[in-house]
Amino acid sequence: MNNEINYSNNPLHGVGLKSLLTEIVDQYGFELLFAYLNINCFKTNPGIDSSIKFLKKTDWAREKVEAFYLYEFKNLPRASYEQFSIPPRERIIPEDQVPGDPSELSFEDAERLRAKRTEKSAEWEHLSTGSSAKGVDPWANWKNKA
Repeated sequence: MNNEINYSNNPLHGVGLKSLLTEIVDQYGFELLFAYLNINCFKTNPGIDSSIKFLKKTDWAREKVEAFYLYEFKNLPRASYEQFSIPPRERIIPEDQVPGDPSELSFEDAERLRAKRTEKSAEWEHLSTGSSAKGVDPWANWKNKA
């Protein structure tokens, strides 16, 4: 029995980073990619080769670009929580999900998305610090219950 997982339905399967990046840059351009992904290699002296160099050595940025490729450029439905925790190249795409046309993106949508992320980040910051006094361990109550 073959226990190897089949990733062939993943649009990233067999696609090199240079091809992937060229496709999304041709579709959206560096400026819009920066607006959506907030990765400086798309803003500061952008180019395919320099971006690839950065993305190859920066896992979080490469995974962010690969997820963008799957869910914006290939327009697949969002990954499940379990799949989201796996790097994009290792995700299993269900057989019934097929890539579609690239999403229509705009700078206005990018700004709304950025504002939403900032708001969520502030919420997480507030939840993680709570209203406890400075210097007090916010996990103190949890530790006492354990």
